[in-house]
Amino acid sequence: MTNSPTLIVMIGLPARGKTYMSKKLTRYLNWIGVPTKVFNLGVYRREAVKSYKSYDFFRHDNEEAMKIRKHCALVALQDVKIYLNEEGGQIAVFDATNTTRERRDLILNFVKENAYKVFFVESVCDDPDVIAANILEVKVSSPDYPEAHRERVMDDFLKRIECYKVTYQPLDPEGYDKDLSFIQVMNVGRRFLVNRVQDYIQSKIVYYLMNIHVHSHSIYLCRHGESDHNMQGRIGGDSELSPRGKQFAAALRGFIEEHGLSDLKVWTSQLRRTIQTAEALGVPYEQWKILNEIDAGVCEEMTYEMIQSTFPEEFALRDQDKYHYRYPGGESYQDLVQRLEPVIMELERQGNVLVVCHQAVMRCLLAYFLDKSADDLPYLKCPLHTVLKLTPVAYGCKVELFYLNVEAVNTHRDRPLVSQPLMTFLPSLASVCSQSVPNCLVLCFSVVAHMKCFPRVFYSHTFDCSPRKLCTFVLS
Repeated sequence: MTNSPTLIVMIGLPARGKTYMSKKLTRYLNWIGVPTKVFNLGVYRREAVKSYKSYDFFRHDNEEAMKIRKHCALVALQDVKIYLNEEGGQIAVFDATNTTRERRDLILNFVKENAYKVFFVESVCDDPDVIAANILEVKVSSPDYPEAHRERVMDDFLKRIECYKVTYQPLDPEGYDKDLSFIQVMNVGRRFLVNRVQDYIQSKIVYYLMNIHVHSHSIYLCRHGESDHNMQGRIGGDSELSPRGKQFAAALRGFIEEHGLSDLKVWTSQLRRTIQTAEALGVPYEQWKILNEIDAGVCEEMTYEMIQSTFPEEFALRDQDKYHYRYPGGESYQDLVQRLEPVIMELERQGNVLVVCHQAVMRCLLAYFLDKSADDLPYLKCPLHTVLKLTPVAYGCKVELFYLNVEAVNTHRDRPLVSQPLMTFLPSLASVCSQSVPNCLVLCFSVVAHMKCFPRVFYSHTFDCSPRKLCTFVLS
């Protein structure tokens, strides 16, 4: 997605939400498939100085501390270089105050030497209530203040902020910094100033930062009630609720009433099983087409046994790489993530929301909030007749699970064993090989071209072209 590595540089006084934005932005970029990592300068500083004593460390006239802080910044930038040049990273987020032009010029020289792109994110906040709330929510539990009293933490941290204010040089969009690419976020998103966005990924960053809002809310995720297709083991389709699915819908209404969620917004897909679930709630709901279940293409309304029998190669390929595999004529989980991006943006902006959705859709949404990798995403457990309550907190997400006591079938498929995908090819391979050795060779090469292991061994092998030997080789 990026044609050259990008360094995102945070700017701002302490307690302005820089780490909060860094972590959320990194989670979002990884979710949409852009390898991203945060480099928090506080971590490097705590490695260099094992015990924090007081705000005196951050005084601009503390020469020894200033040397340590600059050294930590240089070490962090070297780690950024390793990540972007050697470890496959595309974006690094340098999470530090970076409040002086001298420090930012050092970073700009580093970027120029390594041919990276750079984008600055400055958080400006002069609302004392927001600052105090941030200190109490995040800094009290900081490693800098083990077992400290709230009053002492607040006093020391406010003095630390004053140390930074002495040398703080905000970005100057009309003068010194007019040629830089950046966004200024004022008072946690009340106002924005965007300057010289250079490429697609920078526009994505701006779009995301303009949509996240720091407010207290919860997101409720659940699947529709059990459907007729669920009971038959079929995927996709547009079937109706089973009797137990209707019981769940009634139980879900009781759950909403019991928890006093009168202001709850309810979203569904445009498929009957989610709509029937929402209709039982007795509240208004919105239908979103982009919340429809993953499109299984030619495999729609088939059971997994039918797919394995009818399309053995497709069945095996999906087990190999479930996230990237695309059903013929359908979608992959990767496609689904791209489709659901507008939903994430809306969830970040809204108050309390209940999303009545589908297994694959719920997995994608959960992976965003829980920071799960693409490899883990397709195997997240999202059982029927269970509600997940997600409450964003300082640097993560609190998860609560509510089972509504209505039985349902288990639609979860565990991650297959490594050797399992190849075994799926054997019936078709044996059948083809019994008819024609050339056809068998074509199928064997087709198999191995899609496998992630041993391709060189396969291609360099000297074959005994009897069908039995070819089957034996593919097995080995």
